[in-house]
Amino acid sequence: MTNASLTFRDLTLGYNSHPAIHHLNGAIRKGSLTAVVGANGSGKSTLMKGIVGVLKPMAGEVVRAPGVRTAYLPQQSELDRSFPARVVDLVSLGLWPKRGMLGRYTAEDRAAVSKALMAVGLGGFEKRPIDTLSGGQLQRTLFARVLLQDADLILLDEPFNAVDAKTVGDLIALIKRWHGEERTIMVVVHDLDLVRQNFPETLLLARQPIAWGETRETLKPENLLRARRFHEAWEENAPWCEPDSHDHGHDDSHGHAHGHHHDHDHGPRAA
Repeated sequence: MTNASLTFRDLTLGYNSHPAIHHLNGAIRKGSLTAVVGANGSGKSTLMKGIVGVLKPMAGEVVRAPGVRTAYLPQQSELDRSFPARVVDLVSLGLWPKRGMLGRYTAEDRAAVSKALMAVGLGGFEKRPIDTLSGGQLQRTLFARVLLQDADLILLDEPFNAVDAKTVGDLIALIKRWHGEERTIMVVVHDLDLVRQNFPETLLLARQPIAWGETRETLKPENLLRARRFHEAWEENAPWCEPDSHDHGHDDSHGHAHGHHHDHDHGPRAA
């Protein structure tokens, strides 16, 4: 697909030879806003790490369009809040792609940091230590860092966890602003009501793609039930990936080509 920001070609990702996500085929259209949903352990965060390159594919590949600048926001739990840093230090990390590790911090940079903090409702927080921030304030700070990165592709892993409703609303508004700027955005989300209200497209995972396309179609009860059953089957520690006679691919106008048939065994399953 020529206007794809990302293309997945039979992508399989995992840890220590245990696959966590299988046989993902398809494309993320440039300028699209996609929610990634599924039960805990369904491969959502693994997919994000595979896209950004933190995790190397066990099979297949992720192809990024040439020149795409990527911003990745991991889960808050992966951030060491005890590190003696101030808000300005954390937000300024967003300048690395432009300045490099040793680039001089200029008056222009200070103004950009202040502007980003104002945009997320934290004007004047520059000198606050990050270990004094609430969950919502920390997430706003991390969004300010993403703002500074000025990325084409934005990957957000569970950005609404452990934050208050006001912050969720503000962060959704910022995501929609990025979407309006035709950036490509993928967001791991738990709250399906939030997805239905705010995300045009959804990828439903249960270690393999169950459905992908327009949110209203993807989140139909039969797809959610199939995802739950598939996930529960994995939790039984069955040793092999059984062939699936049903093609759960969702051929739609976005060009997702999902061949989910399993033509061979894939080795031991993860718990």
